[in-house]
Amino acid sequence: MAATKSAAKPARIPKRAAELDFRAGRRTVRLTSLDKVFFPRARLTKRDLLQYYADVSPLLLPHLRHRAMVMKRYPNGIRGKWFFMKHAPSPRPKWVETCEIMHKSNNLVAFPMVQDLASLLWVVNLGSIDLNPWYGRCDNPARPDYLNFDLDPAAGAGFDRVLETALVLRDALEALGMRPLVKTSGSEGLHLYVAIRTGPAQQDVWHFARRLAKELERSHPKLITTEFRVADRPRGRVLVDYNQNAWGRTLASVYSVRPREWAGVSTPITWDEVERGFDIEDFRIGNVLPRLRRRGDLWKPLLSNRGRFRLQEIL
Repeated sequence: MAATKSAAKPARIPKRAAELDFRAGRRTVRLTSLDKVFFPRARLTKRDLLQYYADVSPLLLPHLRHRAMVMKRYPNGIRGKWFFMKHAPSPRPKWVETCEIMHKSNNLVAFPMVQDLASLLWVVNLGSIDLNPWYGRCDNPARPDYLNFDLDPAAGAGFDRVLETALVLRDALEALGMRPLVKTSGSEGLHLYVAIRTGPAQQDVWHFARRLAKELERSHPKLITTEFRVADRPRGRVLVDYNQNAWGRTLASVYSVRPREWAGVSTPITWDEVERGFDIEDFRIGNVLPRLRRRGDLWKPLLSNRGRFRLQEIL
């Protein structure tokens, strides 16, 4: 990964203790139920999940800092009951920072933020398998700094159709002067992101994404659908989901593990790889780390202030 001391010597979680106080940088975080199986088919425990996140943290943390985190908790692994949690639970360590955002119900929600390795492990230890950060930073949560498209295959559509749709969407975005990035969703589809200048409100970003998705649906009716209701989606099409840009929605972060039997990881890929094709299950906890160490952070353009598209100019 990055050529840093923390990347060269990732924190190692001891294999013997079922729970322990773990030193993460300057902080100590309590890790519990470490031997609990979280991914039965892949034979991965909660300890394995925490270790993956510790290993990937040098690349992951810059993409999470200063953003509210919506927790989707699986306290008993992927086959157990799960639930969403927005409020940072209490009691909690004093060093867990929060981001207060007014909910549509006029309730002020104090979301946790993942600012360092300790807070990352704390959130994961609560059973948060995948990480779902807010689109806007905490200082301006209603104005995102990227737009996204979630490509999801409908019944009867193979992953090859998802790859084809990604290329169609890439060409449309590039024709507008944008530089889309692509990653696996870690589940069945792909995510496309475009870094934008902070300015347009979340609703304006949603309107743009909707307009473009509808245009592509009209020009590629046998490939693309924008029908949000699963039961109404045409068979064999790929959903270009613009609704993920709506206020309060979140997508799984880059490098996030997903609650799938094969323990998929949402992994940045190149457009050459999309053109050549690949298997969605090629990217999982068990094999993705060597790739990340070799390639570094392909998602790094999302962290830069340079090259961000001025979406307000075409709204």
